Amino acid sequence: MELKSSINETWKLFSLGTFVGCLLILLILDKSHQNTSLLAARNAMLQFGPFKMLDSPTDEIINTLDPSNFTTTNPIDVSNATALAPTMNDQVIAVENVTTPMNQTEKKCNMFDGQWVYNPDETPTYDSIKCPFLEEKISCRVNGRPDFEYEKWRWEANNCDIPLFNGTDMLERLRNKSMVISGDSLNRNMWESLACLLYTSIPSSRVEVHANQVLYKVLKAKDYNFTFEFYWSPFLVDFDTKHKSGKNVLVLDKLSPNSKHWLGADIMVFNSGHWWSHTGKMKSWDLFEYKGELTEEMPLELAYERAMRTWATWIENNVDSTKTVYFRSISAEHKSRQYNQWCYNVTKPIIDESYVSVYPESLVDTIETMINGMNNPKVNYLNITKLSSYRMDAHPSVYRSMDWKNITKKFENVLGYADCSHWCLPGLPDTWNRLLYTSLFYNISDITSS
Repeated sequence: MELKSSINETWKLFSLGTFVGCLLILLILDKSHQNTSLLAARNAMLQFGPFKMLDSPTDEIINTLDPSNFTTTNPIDVSNATALAPTMNDQVIAVENVTTPMNQTEKKCNMFDGQWVYNPDETPTYDSIKCPFLEEKISCRVNGRPDFEYEKWRWEANNCDIPLFNGTDMLERLRNKSMVISGDSLNRNMWESLACLLYTSIPSSRVEVHANQVLYKVLKAKDYNFTFEFYWSPFLVDFDTKHKSGKNVLVLDKLSPNSKHWLGADIMVFNSGHWWSHTGKMKSWDLFEYKGELTEEMPLELAYERAMRTWATWIENNVDSTKTVYFRSISAEHKSRQYNQWCYNVTKPIIDESYVSVYPESLVDTIETMINGMNNPKVNYLNITKLSSYRMDAHPSVYRSMDWKNITKKFENVLGYADCSHWCLPGLPDTWNRLLYTSLFYNISDITSS
């Protein structure tokens, strides 16, 4: 009887233990299910604010647009531009993956890396006809460009949500400050874009405008005591067209005379690049001067490095850490016979990653290396090269003049007249300024990553 009682007692304990174990397993499974449901609910309700990072390392945005529907490098009949737009069936779908290992590193925001997304309802922030800052050669609508699809693409960065440009907010933040943009005509393109964006944000009666010259332009927002200027200086160093030698001389170790106007500005945006790569009849200088010696021959990379070092030294000696300095990267051109990349009659962006830049990579490496080594003050690199390279459709092309029909009749090859360097406004430089605005006023890690 005692043995039987012992066996019964052991069986009862075993049964109880098994029941408790199963109950614990069921509770754990139910808790896991609840967590999964809560995570799914959180993801469904998640809304991204301006530059709010993805909440989980496992969150990913997948673009399901078919690149073949959006790109062309062949001449297109612009008279049928509307038919070439993406169909309404093309969508961008957000997919969040909750099965990725939790030890995956959270992706950082790089606003210069992303894709162009078509939005048929996208409209420009300003009217090119009413903005007083635009040169004829970039006023594509005024000059008769028949398609406006190039205005309907918005840049979307990977892993972050870029805020839209807000001109009133920018002016408020820049109250009692000054800003200077200096460089070549592509930086003037950028200045005109930002001037138009700001101009439309305030009553025109409260703005002072001097924009009829190509060498100097200024906008003054009276209610904000804000001054915004452009100074022409394509090399950033002295380009002496009245040299005693009778030649056009590029003085590599002497800064541009315009530098006296840069001094004291709270924000400075520079560029220098395109004029260095000009060859043949397009080359503007006859001689280089360095340390008092004139020379006709010098490796382009060495000349550029010496000139940019002159600029960098001036920045280091004259600009303190309370000021903000940017160098804008090279703006892509699309006029290469070798790679059949001409902007004439192109109405859609390139989504082809194999795009080959015709700009010397050695010059890009030179300025990027130099900027990375500047710490006092730090120079921010506005790296718009990649996102601009896709936009073959956004150049003025033949619509650089209101009289383009008569002018092009004189050209045997219309490609010789098409402007595939500058950009229509409204257009691509508005995105540059949106990124500049974001970089200035939003604290985003790795914002200058390439």
